[in-house]
Amino acid sequence: MKKMSRKNQRVNVEVARELSVIIRELKDPRIALMTSVTDAYVAADLKTCKVYISVLGSEEERTETMEGLESAKGFIRRELAHRLNLRNTPELTFLSDRSIERGVEMTRKIDEVMHEQNSRHTETE
Repeated sequence: MKKMSRKNQRVNVEVARELSVIIRELKDPRIALMTSVTDAYVAADLKTCKVYISVLGSEEERTETMEGLESAKGFIRRELAHRLNLRNTPELTFLSDRSIERGVEMTRKIDEVMHEQNSRHTETE
């Protein structure tokens, strides 16, 4: 696998940052409030971009948010073109990312175990 250049890494960070702002500004009621752009990978030729979206909420909210983003894809791409000075504006592909959700769940489980251990420890004393 080819290593990503510094320029491509900077482009990825800038695209993710701008997409995050653009998505927050969308007025589509289908897009959940707790929607985050976790990552963006722009191809070296700037033709395509995979955008990883995390939605904190129910499965229904996740589905509706992804549908809302798909329908606003043209608007989002046009806004990205206005905000970033790139040779080409990449074609966007939105992908669901559940990493934040998994992290919250793991934190909750760790807290439960710690609470259980503390209650056992106080019972034995």
